[in-house]
Amino acid sequence: MREIENEEIERIVEKQKKLGLNTVTDGELRRAWWHFDFLENLDGVEGFDTDTGLQFHQQQTKAHAIKVTGKLDFSNHPMIEDFKFLKSIAGPWAKMTIPSPSMLRLRGSIEQGIYDNPEEFTHDLANAYKKAIQAFYNAGCRYLQLDDTAWAFLASEEEREKMRAQGTNPDKLSALYAETINKAVEDRPDDLTITMHICRGNFRST
Repeated sequence: MREIENEEIERIVEKQKKLGLNTVTDGELRRAWWHFDFLENLDGVEGFDTDTGLQFHQQQTKAHAIKVTGKLDFSNHPMIEDFKFLKSIAGPWAKMTIPSPSMLRLRGSIEQGIYDNPEEFTHDLANAYKKAIQAFYNAGCRYLQLDDTAWAFLASEEEREKMRAQGTNPDKLSALYAETINKAVEDRPDDLTITMHICRGNFRST
């Protein structure tokens, strides 16, 4: 399977180069999910099957989710090797994409007793991302994109009302998202570009 993935990634990298793109990705071809694949390989996070998937317009995703089952950290993450392969064929134009830390808050549940203190969770999540950012940098990454759909929920008054009904203050949540992201990137190397891609999310173009 890895050999097939490598061949297809080489093909799309070459196509991107021919098109004259300034940055080149692997198309996320190794991933089943754009966010879960990264998040569930953080220390302390596990993926699991659910009864239903996420509902989009006339489409539903696979029945899968993530949960925090231990203290968060970053070590031995498989996507470092994925990036190294991309770097070997794309050179200085290689761009890595990972989900923003906000996505673990949005899509991940936390098992009882793991993080009773929200500040500790914020600290550990930001610290895990700091380590991830440094690890990608050490692997040669100079352009890292954080993908984030959490902000779209906060821009929707309908979703904000749902949050309030569940006892969540959307303004405090947005401040917490921003705090976590800022802490995660505050020690980034000077020659590392970090950007954010914010959208409402989609599944099969729905």
